[in-house]
Amino acid sequence: MSTAIQIEGLGKRYLIRHQKQDRYLSLRDEIMRTMHRAVDKLVHREEERQRPSGIEEFWALKDINLTIEQGERVGIIGRNGAGKSTLLKVLSRITEPTEGQVRIRGRVASLLEVGTGFHPELTGRENIFLNGAILGMKREEIRRRFDAIVDLAEVEKFLDTPVKRFSSGMYVRLAFAIAANLDSEILILDEVLAVGDQHFQNKCQGKMDEVGKKGRTIIFVSHNMGLIQKMTDRSILLVNGELTESGNTADVVAAYFSDRKSSSQSGDIKTRSDRLFINNITFCHDKLAAGFNRPLHFSFGISCKTVVDQVTVVLGIWNTLGSRLVTTRCTVMLPQGEANILDIALNNHHLPPGNYSLSVDIAIAAETIFSSEHLLFFDLSDLYVTERDLIPFLKHHRDKLGAFVPADITINAAVP
Repeated sequence: MSTAIQIEGLGKRYLIRHQKQDRYLSLRDEIMRTMHRAVDKLVHREEERQRPSGIEEFWALKDINLTIEQGERVGIIGRNGAGKSTLLKVLSRITEPTEGQVRIRGRVASLLEVGTGFHPELTGRENIFLNGAILGMKREEIRRRFDAIVDLAEVEKFLDTPVKRFSSGMYVRLAFAIAANLDSEILILDEVLAVGDQHFQNKCQGKMDEVGKKGRTIIFVSHNMGLIQKMTDRSILLVNGELTESGNTADVVAAYFSDRKSSSQSGDIKTRSDRLFINNITFCHDKLAAGFNRPLHFSFGISCKTVVDQVTVVLGIWNTLGSRLVTTRCTVMLPQGEANILDIALNNHHLPPGNYSLSVDIAIAAETIFSSEHLLFFDLSDLYVTERDLIPFLKHHRDKLGAFVPADITINAAVP
């Protein structure tokens, strides 16, 4: 098996400017600024020149070393801002690395954003030829693969409709179908299946299996751990721009969750409302209670500038495979104060031992002010489970995946 991608000492640095920019500049100011920069480059070497105040260096990638063999299906996982998209941009030759080198053997087809290269005023048929040409396909090659592209995208009825009228799902299906049918050796995908339904994801998995058997290399980025485990055999974990784990996908996903066993979130959490602020979120459960179906308590520290009616909180509990096992919803009235405590207790959750994450959605009068999929990670590995416990659990989650579980609500109002 030959090497498709060889990465050695890869680093990518960005400069973040913090100083306030002048709003209006005259032509003379711009000319003088350009001349100063040119003289500065001539007089001082880049590595020795001190950065001006207000400019911060940020390393999106640091010392990445990775070898990807031909025909491998590799997943890249990590938190937002970990460097996943930056790595894909370097591999796609969209941006140049600051240090290190990348050797790529073969033609690369990358799909980093939904509908990249689409012209909104052109029809689906015209955009297939336009996008195919951007990706390096010849006209005859596009014609030869046209039916396969349309069949995979399932947009036959809308081929002669401008793509500006397409839904996001239609966009991503058509974009993926074009990239997947490109005769390239390396296919790079960044969250492009996030808006696809289960039927489309199954078709994509089948297509990726098909192209994998042809010896094509696939690099896939997603926050959906279930999708990552279905579509890749090997994965890497990025943390703050550094590669911390590499190996079997199941092991890397387990490491991703184990590194994030945070049972609390402290500090102010921003919402899209100036009436309500979240100070902290804490998880706890009674370790001394018998059985595995013990109450789970999620406590929210909330500050309210005024009395807030109709505050709806929706909690979802997810497993490491990306499946939502439990959902609960409550609507409360929160009094004015800086130390309100909202305690939500789940009694009949039927969760077995393992690692889980909590999603939180908060709305005021049906207007969403906060939404986060993996806000909190918690561990139930210390649960004591008997064979008698497992029978109702298996029946419950076989019949009711993502079932609604009523919650007990307690509000401790702030002391005025």
